[in-house]
Amino acid sequence: MKKPLVIIAGPTAVGKTEISIEAAKRLNGEIVSADSMQIYKYLNIGSAKPTKEEMEGIPHYLIDEIDPRTDFSVSEYRNLAKNYIDKILLKKKLPIVAGGTGLYVNSLIYDMDFSNTKSDKAIRQRLTREYELYGGEYLHDKLKEVDRRAAERIHSNNVKRVIRALEVFYTTGESIKDFSKDLVQSKDYDYILIGLNRDRHELYERINKRVDIMFDNGLLAEVKNLVEMGLTIQDISMKGIGYKEIIGYLNGEYDLSRAIELVKRNTRRYAKRQLTWFKRYQNMKWFNLNEDKEKIINNIIGFIEGNIKFL
Repeated sequence: MKKPLVIIAGPTAVGKTEISIEAAKRLNGEIVSADSMQIYKYLNIGSAKPTKEEMEGIPHYLIDEIDPRTDFSVSEYRNLAKNYIDKILLKKKLPIVAGGTGLYVNSLIYDMDFSNTKSDKAIRQRLTREYELYGGEYLHDKLKEVDRRAAERIHSNNVKRVIRALEVFYTTGESIKDFSKDLVQSKDYDYILIGLNRDRHELYERINKRVDIMFDNGLLAEVKNLVEMGLTIQDISMKGIGYKEIIGYLNGEYDLSRAIELVKRNTRRYAKRQLTWFKRYQNMKWFNLNEDKEKIINNIIGFIEGNIKFL
């Protein structure tokens, strides 16, 4: 028998935290995060991690659990998330996955083969240094030489993915898998997908305001503390938006006002990519949060109650 699962996804700053907590309160649920930055310890402000007060007593899992100096993969996320979902179900509660990391969502609703997800930090650090010395096009040309198919689908500007593709090839001798295609539905869950969105102008205004609040709340000091702990741009956790830009500022690459603008710009671009990703899900039910909040929450609760057999 398939296990019931609610997934609430959408772009950054859209309002997923508030909606998921309200759903959990009304439906006797608990929340499993699907956020690739909030999963790390010490990354509190820049990841927009919910506070204990904001959680309103609802248990949250996969938030503040992984040391940022540790490499963490999608396959590890899947294993941990599935364990938490099972624990929630054993308590006769409804598991609600909430977040904006598309690969994390995919890892739960599709059967994904992670056989070539081995990593080699030394190789990744070497490739990162080559990027810093020679630029993204240089690395992309290297990828063309060893894995043309991967180079065709990964843009040269997506340095993180280019480096990962090269790392996979040098570690396994195989092409990096394209987890956006050839997907087979998982038989583990009877899930429903809820997508949250807003008018683009309002979403971007929310992003800009959130970034200002992050800096007011001490984002700069948070990143300085992480650097003092020994973290660098070569750590996966420090490649997140809000962290890599501040490290650039601390390294003297630009002034603080430029760093703030970069965080805002990169977050807006990320939100656009998230929407593109989630709109691939044909069975996702979308809700526009520009409308009356209480009405939207009631509609979401009604949709869940009408489509999950667990309730």
